[in-house]
Amino acid sequence: MASSSSRSPASRTQLWWEIAIILALSIGRSAVYSVVSLLEALTRAPLGDQQTSLNPGAGATAFWDVLEQALGYLFGLAPVALAVYLLWEPAASGFRKIGLTFERFGRDLGGGLLLVAVIGVPGLGLYALGRTLGITVQVDASPLDSSWWTIPLLLLAALRAGLLEEVVMVGYLFDRLRRLGWGTWTIILSTAGLRGAYHAYQGFGPLVGNVAMGIVFGWVYHRWGRVMPLVIAHVVIDVIAFVGYPLAAAWWPAVFAPPGG
Repeated sequence: MASSSSRSPASRTQLWWEIAIILALSIGRSAVYSVVSLLEALTRAPLGDQQTSLNPGAGATAFWDVLEQALGYLFGLAPVALAVYLLWEPAASGFRKIGLTFERFGRDLGGGLLLVAVIGVPGLGLYALGRTLGITVQVDASPLDSSWWTIPLLLLAALRAGLLEEVVMVGYLFDRLRRLGWGTWTIILSTAGLRGAYHAYQGFGPLVGNVAMGIVFGWVYHRWGRVMPLVIAHVVIDVIAFVGYPLAAAWWPAVFAPPGG
């Protein structure tokens, strides 16, 4: 593989176009919409009085709503597949290159759960603090119902989010930006900023929390060289947030329950 310094201007331009296309199909597009959504929310009312939904429930025509949501989550994995495909090399698959394999699953699981403790609990506290200060939108993490399809859809949503964010934002971008000659901490801080922008629609608390998460995850990936622990941690954090949301809304309605709930 050619070093970044030996790459021709044409190959560097091609690499930038590749990065731009991947981001436009996934995280980058969502980050732009998220920032615009935050700016729009700031013009309407105090953030503490507003609400957003991460996983809307199915409507009256349950089968078709569930099918549509499931297909949306599955097709949402297409940028992940494209990123892994572009990382593929004759000497190593894209999965092996970023450590998205099951060969060290026990160690990856332990590392992922450690990250849940380091990131998940402080993140919840930061969200609660943001709600108390009125700088965070009320986030409806999951529909407050007991339909049979709720849990499977939430698990699928968590898996999609974990794979999309960690494979594209960490595994793929770290490889491509290294090829362009970026330093380790420049990459870590840049991708952490992108992660924060991606969640800006939730308000300033989650924005700051996700930047911090991006810094920790980026540093861990730099040290471990594997994306699998990050995916595990992300999925577990989202599952706890999605599935535990009805309990949190019941126990702490002032912080977690929807307005008027």
